[in-house]
Amino acid sequence: MKSKIAFRATGTTLAMLAAAGVQASDGYDAPKSWPSPVVEHSRGSLLVDRLEYATPDKGEEALVWDFQAWYGGDVNRVYLKGEGENVQGDDEDAEFENLDLLYSRLIADFWELQGGIGYQGGIATNDHPERYFGVINLQGVVPYRFETDLDLRVSEDGDVSASLESEYDLRITQRTFLQPRLEVAAAADEVPEFGVGEGLNSVRTGLRLRYEISRKFAPYIGGYWEKSYGDTADLARASGDATEDTGVVAGVRMWF
Repeated sequence: MKSKIAFRATGTTLAMLAAAGVQASDGYDAPKSWPSPVVEHSRGSLLVDRLEYATPDKGEEALVWDFQAWYGGDVNRVYLKGEGENVQGDDEDAEFENLDLLYSRLIADFWELQGGIGYQGGIATNDHPERYFGVINLQGVVPYRFETDLDLRVSEDGDVSASLESEYDLRITQRTFLQPRLEVAAAADEVPEFGVGEGLNSVRTGLRLRYEISRKFAPYIGGYWEKSYGDTADLARASGDATEDTGVVAGVRMWF
């Protein structure tokens, strides 16, 4: 009985395809007049990956943020990304380490190529030096699910810099994650007003323990180590800043 039903169903399918002008030799390709079975819809998302209070051993305490928002479909999107901090007790306003507006296109499974403009400087204030960039960015997931963000920047003065950020979520329980994180920055040109030297600028590693109260709200605690190198370290010493530091953080990760 099962074989007979299967044969009848197959025969009905072939009859429907034949009526639509599709032959078995065509490989069952749908006619061009048929609508797509999957319709792409534009949508958006906001991820606040880090919103934390950092307490270093040597430097000043700071409120730090790292977010990205996007709108678009599966292939083409527009991103707004921002990282920055508000150092406590320095009598200066908050500043963006970078604020980027990027067009993004999916170029391979799990990989997006992005390009656009970027900004570094103060938020609605002239207390900090400012500069603008052309930005090319590669964002995706390498094998073993390391989330990776690699960017190349050229400022309006022709200064070239690059950075790499990578992180990994190690699941401990259904709601608890341990996240190692690595940040590396380098520059081809020295820009003293931003404390940037030529060559390898800095390396920063961190570890955060996150608990997801819900998928969209997760507080965490953690620690980090950072070190400046080469000309960047010399600029830090000249301004009285530490070239190596460790600290602890407490914050929250949110997704909308």
